[in-house]
Amino acid sequence: MTNKLPSLEGPICPLPQTHTEKIVLGHGSGGKMMNDLIRETFLPPFDNPALSAGNDAGVVQLDDGKALAISTDAHVVSPLFFPGGDIGTLAVCGTVNDVAMVGAKPLYLSASFILEEGLEITKLETVVQSMKSAAEEAGVAIICGDTKVVAHGEADGMYISTTGVGLLDPNLKIGGGEAKPGDQVIISGTIGDHGIAVLEARGELGFQTTLNSDIAPLNHLVSKMLEVSDNIHVLRDPTRGGVASALNEISKQSGVGIILDEGSLPIKPAVAAACEMLGFDPLYIANEGKLLTIISQPDAEKVLKAMRKARYGEEAAIIGTVEESPSGRLLIKTGLGSTRIVDVLAGEMLPRIC
Repeated sequence: MTNKLPSLEGPICPLPQTHTEKIVLGHGSGGKMMNDLIRETFLPPFDNPALSAGNDAGVVQLDDGKALAISTDAHVVSPLFFPGGDIGTLAVCGTVNDVAMVGAKPLYLSASFILEEGLEITKLETVVQSMKSAAEEAGVAIICGDTKVVAHGEADGMYISTTGVGLLDPNLKIGGGEAKPGDQVIISGTIGDHGIAVLEARGELGFQTTLNSDIAPLNHLVSKMLEVSDNIHVLRDPTRGGVASALNEISKQSGVGIILDEGSLPIKPAVAAACEMLGFDPLYIANEGKLLTIISQPDAEKVLKAMRKARYGEEAAIIGTVEESPSGRLLIKTGLGSTRIVDVLAGEMLPRIC
């Protein structure tokens, strides 16, 4: 395996300037604008080791030697209901998965509802039942919450915020800064399903598919992976910004290069067709029931085997490798044999996706 910078396809263009005087949709994209907002506005006043680690959940050590993983998320998806799920399923699974992405066992959730005046009670009841079912599948309890109501036209029906808490083995060291040269990159299944399903629900595709969102709680899948390997270095659920944004973040956190194999990426024909028609790259489309793992090469095959035997991991695939260079870069080897940079998008491709 070479550590030299591969030849690149096309010129490297500088990213556009993303600083603005007001918040725009791109600040919630999962891309460069959001990262800049976090780094410049939130991190300086809130800075602490758990936050600055930059993982999906913050890890805190307790006096008795145990560790907690804590994550919080807000959900503003539009529309509220879409093929394969709704905002309630999304709220529970999204937070459960964020806690699981540091190797923790999710236990408890809180839920905060902002409801718009005029929302039908039957819609709220449906969402609550979805949350109940998702929490039961994940094995977590929703133990506290809050409800606020705003005037008609001020909340798009409903927003939900959730916070999750889980127990973590303090000996585990899983995080975005732990990828090492020689590691293998694995995805748990097909990419882009959620983003395209939500886009279809908005009536923006121009054609119909049978595609459902991939929303799922992934904590049990993570447990199966940890049963067979102590050498899982990174876990990440590629939600906003998709696989490309998640792997770009990891490459920068770890100071390594990540090289993907285009031919190994699992993509459903419906997602590929929609992306081709709309000019999207599936690597940037949001997922809500998939995880990326970066793992030492000797353990990769046995973890892959365990994933394929577990629910939500049946279509897992090795999609790339970690190299020493180019540091902080994500590259992809194309079917033509060339290599191109996969950069972070500046702003929003699909707004209000989660």
